[in-house]
Amino acid sequence: MTLLVTKSSNELAQDRTDLAAKRTMMGADRSLMAWVRTSLSMISFGFTVYKLQQSIEKDMAISAGSSPRNLGLFLVGLGTFAMVMGTIDYFHTIATMRLYGQFRLWRPSFLFALIMSLLGLVLFVTIIGRVL
Repeated sequence: MTLLVTKSSNELAQDRTDLAAKRTMMGADRSLMAWVRTSLSMISFGFTVYKLQQSIEKDMAISAGSSPRNLGLFLVGLGTFAMVMGTIDYFHTIATMRLYGQFRLWRPSFLFALIMSLLGLVLFVTIIGRVL
């Protein structure tokens, strides 16, 4: 024998609100991971261009010019900037969503994005330090 429990309209509305908030958080996580993926691609491609130009100059003893270096720096800087901006946007989304429910600020995707932002900044500063 099964017992059917009916919920009041207030309980159903609260359930729907909770589920909508959770879907919004999952959407924010997916958006942040897309920012991380795109930023990491730009950073790694920029670093590869920079190292390739450095390797060509060292191994072949010819100057490849400053264009590849500048492109590499631009991509690393742009990727780092995108990572930081995506992380800030995610932080604001979490802060807004905390008004509607109990959401942890230190979610795994946020921690990963912070780590990647810091690594991107270190890489960019290191490359700039070698160029200047």
